[in-house]
Amino acid sequence: MIYDCAVPDEGGGARTRRWPFAVAALVVLVAGVLVAAGVNGALGLESVPAAVPAEAMRAAPEAGLVAAPELDAVSLPASGTALERRRMLLAAESVASALEGRGRPKPRVEEEAAGGAVLDVRLTRSLPKGADEAFRLRSRGAGYALDAADVAGAANGLYAVADRIRSGTAVLPAAENGRVVVPRLPLRLTDHGSVGLEADRAAFAKGTDYGLNTDAVGPALLGHAPWVDAAAAGRIGAQFRQFVDHALAYGYNGVVVPGFLEYITFDGVGDGHAVYRAGDPHIARARAMRSVFGPIWQYAHDMGMKVFFQTDMLALSPPLKRYLGDIDTSSPRLWSVYRAGLHELFTALPYADGVMVRIGEGGGDYKLPGWDYHSEIKVTTVPQVRAMLTALLAQADADDRDLIFRTWSVGVGAVGDMHTDPASYHQVLDGIDDRHLIVSTKYSLGDFYSELPLNTTLSTGRQRRIVEFQARREFEGFGALPNDLGDLEQRALRTLLAANPNIVGVWDWTQDGGPLRAGPMTLYLRAGFWQMWDVNVYLTARLAWDPDVDTAAVTRDWIRRTFSADPATVSAIAQVMASSRRMVTDGLYIGPYAGHRVRALGLEPPPMMWIFEWDIVTGDSAALDTIYRVAKPRIGEAIAEGRDAVALARRMRALIDATPASSWRDPRLRQQFADTMDYEVDLFTTLSSYRAMTLRHVQWLDTGSAKAKSQWKAAEKQFREDAHAHQRRYGGYVALPAYNFTAANIGMHRADRDIAMAWLARGLLLALVVAGALGTSPGQRLLRGAPGSAALRALWLGMTRPWRAGTVAPAGRVDRTLVWLLPAAMLVLSRAVFTWFAAPAHLVLTLGAWVVFAAALRWLTRGRDRFALSAAVGGAALLRTMILLLALVGRGPGRYWYDFWTAPALRSFYITVAFAAFLWVLAVALLTSRDALSRRRATGVTLISAGAPLAVLGGLIAAIGLERALTIWNDQMALLPWGLSRILGITTYLGIPTDLPVIAAGCGLVLVVIGALLTGRRRRAPA
Repeated sequence: MIYDCAVPDEGGGARTRRWPFAVAALVVLVAGVLVAAGVNGALGLESVPAAVPAEAMRAAPEAGLVAAPELDAVSLPASGTALERRRMLLAAESVASALEGRGRPKPRVEEEAAGGAVLDVRLTRSLPKGADEAFRLRSRGAGYALDAADVAGAANGLYAVADRIRSGTAVLPAAENGRVVVPRLPLRLTDHGSVGLEADRAAFAKGTDYGLNTDAVGPALLGHAPWVDAAAAGRIGAQFRQFVDHALAYGYNGVVVPGFLEYITFDGVGDGHAVYRAGDPHIARARAMRSVFGPIWQYAHDMGMKVFFQTDMLALSPPLKRYLGDIDTSSPRLWSVYRAGLHELFTALPYADGVMVRIGEGGGDYKLPGWDYHSEIKVTTVPQVRAMLTALLAQADADDRDLIFRTWSVGVGAVGDMHTDPASYHQVLDGIDDRHLIVSTKYSLGDFYSELPLNTTLSTGRQRRIVEFQARREFEGFGALPNDLGDLEQRALRTLLAANPNIVGVWDWTQDGGPLRAGPMTLYLRAGFWQMWDVNVYLTARLAWDPDVDTAAVTRDWIRRTFSADPATVSAIAQVMASSRRMVTDGLYIGPYAGHRVRALGLEPPPMMWIFEWDIVTGDSAALDTIYRVAKPRIGEAIAEGRDAVALARRMRALIDATPASSWRDPRLRQQFADTMDYEVDLFTTLSSYRAMTLRHVQWLDTGSAKAKSQWKAAEKQFREDAHAHQRRYGGYVALPAYNFTAANIGMHRADRDIAMAWLARGLLLALVVAGALGTSPGQRLLRGAPGSAALRALWLGMTRPWRAGTVAPAGRVDRTLVWLLPAAMLVLSRAVFTWFAAPAHLVLTLGAWVVFAAALRWLTRGRDRFALSAAVGGAALLRTMILLLALVGRGPGRYWYDFWTAPALRSFYITVAFAAFLWVLAVALLTSRDALSRRRATGVTLISAGAPLAVLGGLIAAIGLERALTIWNDQMALLPWGLSRILGITTYLGIPTDLPVIAAGCGLVLVVIGALLTGRRRRAPA
């Protein structure tokens, strides 16, 4: 038997010498250092204080309403087209309705009215040149004269008068008598509101639908001819007209509606049927869409608003994707197809003022169910972006339309950073200065969160720019909480306008952003307590007209026109709104962390990482450990903020409760406001106990403090009670739904096991130490040849001197079993402890790799005595296990991951040693097998054994799908935010190639093939 004993060389020593092992040890250590450096570079946790705008909210003093004027008529000019006269009539009716709402007789609205108190509207050339949209209001007799250079100015003046009447302010303040009012920003866009969205109670009640499609046409679509349900489209049209009228009254002059590809037949490509063949239903469907929805969107144009169509790029349909073939978004050929589509859109819908393009999001979450149009994130490099813009702008120039390019992007590199990094912005857009290009960017240095600096990219660039705001803050309760953004938006606009003269407008999201059905069932103007964020829609429009306006007074005006004219009630609501920002920032953010710009994994995580994202309260170690690490010097303050938010919410609730229902315009609005404040108190109470629990737990992981442990357990008990009460009260309640604590509970359950896992790790380590001690010479004398003693001796040598593992002969079956069973048991148990006995996916991956490796090694050495090989490889595996257990004995897997995420030096040391130990197993397998096999065959055996796990597990993950596999693994390990895979996807967010498992499997197969060639028998040459 080859492995029964060592084969002595001429010097009497073991045939396998030490020096190859010494060389291998040096190689694997170097490899470990390189891997550690790579991981450190990828994680790279950094934090610096952020220059967050300091808000100074205040409530305007309540001085009582100014009496509404008495007007007999609103006189309109008789000149102009039918559409122009219709626009002015709509605005004039707004004045008449406002007066009627204030208890005055409704005035006549007619052309060239005379006699009595009249608001006389005149189109005149007396206003300064270039005063588009401007108006001048002056007193005249018992009435007023409203002068404007064009219909837009006349309508704006009428809407301003109506607004002042509704809000109880002077129609013509003395300082404005005869002053020309010109909007500061000429482009004031909104989204499409809640048009086409359905208040589906059952869908909202689930609370777990994080789909991001908010298309306006869905309810009217048919899967067959005539393709569009005319009755449903009629209802959508009525919603759109309501929204446009409301937006006009607030001072907006443009609307962005979703859609592009669904209106296109690509009849300008090739012979007209290159993309869609004759008879393809996409052609008939696009024509039906244009026929039915074209007139609906045209209403906004007819009423004086600009209309932009919005699309993601790449927008695709199955036939289009087939036609494009190998999608190369840097290719002019590809963009020539979209250029033809753009021309077709502008020709078929001639009122369209342009298109808005986004490249930073897309995929299945944005797809309308039952609709085969979809988008893919394919424009991800600088050459690709520039190729797209060059082609689309060439067509925009030819058709004299605008192209709005959104800089919102995700990922790494210049395109991924262009939203927040001025250098990347310039790299992408420098030299593209087309007069039809407008670049649209969120006001904040990131997404629509608070506690972020202003976006520095908005202070640079030669292109025309618009600033994006969000009224219904998706990350701050989906608009369900009081959240007055007036002061913040004013500071942003003032700062950015002073820095960049190329800013020409704003784009305000009244409903858009985030998943529709994961939050409250509130649809702007149509369902639920949408008034809660209407204040921000109103404020943004007023600021776009005048960035220096008194925002506290604007909020008071909005309260008067929306809720009450009673001075005491107006004052109470104003105080609530003035406190709302502090309440939101204290309750939803952890200040000592949120006040820093943090960089990790090559990305900048948002300032609200503990709620990632929307209503998903996270429980992952990466976020919570990082938050604690950054906030550690002020951990007491971080926890106290939660309690302060609850106390403030209670005071705000008391203010609303003190108002009599009779003082409100509609008692139902008071009840909705009161319900909102109850919800806010309950939510912040739950979040406060959760933040205390998680931060104290990590503090215990960090310090081992008995006090921190006691505080953690007390906070956990409180959180369990609060979360149960929150779910019982608001679970399934569509108006104010419970937050999602699924991920939080996963993290909590694993945290609860940290103590037990630490003790199990200590026990396993002790057992391993005892087993190793029994394998030493003194231990062997103690065992006196007992069954299994030879196995323990061989394993000890395998751990410490694998070149001598073959010097031990097994005494029987017990030794031959124990030599592989002990390492296997330690592998299984240690990895189970590492996963809190709660992550079978991780065990399948890691233990599966060991099983395939060991099985391949045993099969390839069949027919030989494997005892020495098992001892050497088993000893190396035990060494790797010991390293893991040493990392777990402190405070369990929780401490392991805390050090991994936040301690670069410890992480580097551990990765170096652990990865080197992993490679050491392969090195030992190679060098030990050379005792029984030729070098060539031993190399082949090792390559096959190493390649087989890659091929098998890589193939398994490829079959499952990398994104799905990572989601399953992460849901069980709770390492990265649970919501990550439910939003953009882990692979997309972290820039992981989705074909990585295929590459791994391919590499594994290559190793197996090379190994097979090396292990094959050589034919002997004929004699």
